[in-house]
Amino acid sequence: MHVSKYYNLGRKQSELDFVDVRLDTDVPVFLDPTAIKSLESPWGNELSSLLQSFFETVLNHIKNGKHKAAQALLASLSERNEFHLGYSSGKSQGHAFGTKSAESVWGALFKSNASLTGLLEDLEDTCLLIEGIGSDMISDAVSNILRGPLIKYTQDMCVYYGIPMTAGVVSGPLWNPLKGIWDNDFVTLPVAGKYGKVIFVPKLLVRQKLSYRVDEYYRHFLLPEMQLSELKAQTPLVEVLKDGSRRVTKKALMGKYGKDKLAVVNMTIRHPHALEDYRIAKRDKTPLPLSHEDIADIEKVDKPDWDLLKKELLAIPPGNDAASAYENVIEKIFSALFYPSLCNPKKQHNIHDGRKRIDITYTNEAKSGFFYWIGTHYPSSLIFVECKNYGKEVGNPEVDQLSGRFSPRRGTVGILTCRNIQDKVRLTARCKDTARDSRGYILVLDDHDVLALLDERNKVDGLLAYELLRNKFMELIN
Repeated sequence: MHVSKYYNLGRKQSELDFVDVRLDTDVPVFLDPTAIKSLESPWGNELSSLLQSFFETVLNHIKNGKHKAAQALLASLSERNEFHLGYSSGKSQGHAFGTKSAESVWGALFKSNASLTGLLEDLEDTCLLIEGIGSDMISDAVSNILRGPLIKYTQDMCVYYGIPMTAGVVSGPLWNPLKGIWDNDFVTLPVAGKYGKVIFVPKLLVRQKLSYRVDEYYRHFLLPEMQLSELKAQTPLVEVLKDGSRRVTKKALMGKYGKDKLAVVNMTIRHPHALEDYRIAKRDKTPLPLSHEDIADIEKVDKPDWDLLKKELLAIPPGNDAASAYENVIEKIFSALFYPSLCNPKKQHNIHDGRKRIDITYTNEAKSGFFYWIGTHYPSSLIFVECKNYGKEVGNPEVDQLSGRFSPRRGTVGILTCRNIQDKVRLTARCKDTARDSRGYILVLDDHDVLALLDERNKVDGLLAYELLRNKFMELIN
């Protein structure tokens, strides 16, 4: 029983911004701290700050001898199963730093030289250096620390997709970074009958495995540093080959120093550059979000049906009577088509204290392709979409309406969709005038353009460059 089925949303996973979890068990994906830290939006910065604040508070308590306080903070990370992420063969059950494991996790942190020498900087470091901490525990801990922002995200998604919510639901522990304590509150959340309350997680942030992996770090970063050190010191581990060259094998190093996390910690203390190099490598190459096809395989649900989306678009007649239906279909298409570049859609987004409204607003989190290129050259943290279900030509009023939504802070790039363009040369000239006057950049897409984008996506199993959009943009600025 997926969320979309329980609430009869009439949408596939590819058309939803959040992970369409099963309510009776867990989906084997994880919240990855590295993915969160790669976000460049204000929301991403808020999430990263919360993670850093919690972990620093725990470590400071340990360093200052406040062991009961550290244990209490860890114990409050107990999983309450409302996220439905991770490994569970049956009913959802978390693997976080819960009540039973809080003392053992505290003990591992307290006894580990990694926490006392300053090696541990981030939550994800613990899966490299602390025994007993793995991907599922890190992911569950992240979910709990970010409970507050994820509750707000869930509320936004419920309003967006029309999911009913219940008031007065116990929030669970909410991390307060200013006071360094856990708060509690009563909030409004969806409550799915016998399955209980649900908190949604953006699919942009989940991965099949965490970016930080101890085996990868040990073999490809730490052991090479150790080999160079042994060679430089000419230790007994150095072998002389027939051609006179010298080497130290990784097998010999593991035999002498061990390969458990205690050995990793001890060797990292002696070779701290290895860990820093690993962190830099992870920052420079954050794993890509899961594709529609990846998520469909993991959840065992249908993959995107691009042909069906085309049929839904063409089935809508032009005119004001079908304006809402047209806007809904455009949003479904764009949410599926532009993922993972564009996310967190908002319909009828109010600006200027409600005096102006934007049909659809997306957050631009692109790391490649057209929207990434736009983001590096023009203000475009948000991408605005206006939908005109006209059977007539789009003119100056529609162009001016969208350009009036732009600002350097929000963004200066938008998409105007319509059913048909009779005089494309004239409309392009209008949009060029808008760009030349520094009033923003408007890409106009008619049905033919949208269908072309869908056809391209149907042929490519993966990320698109959106050449059609890039060509239209270059036409504006040339």
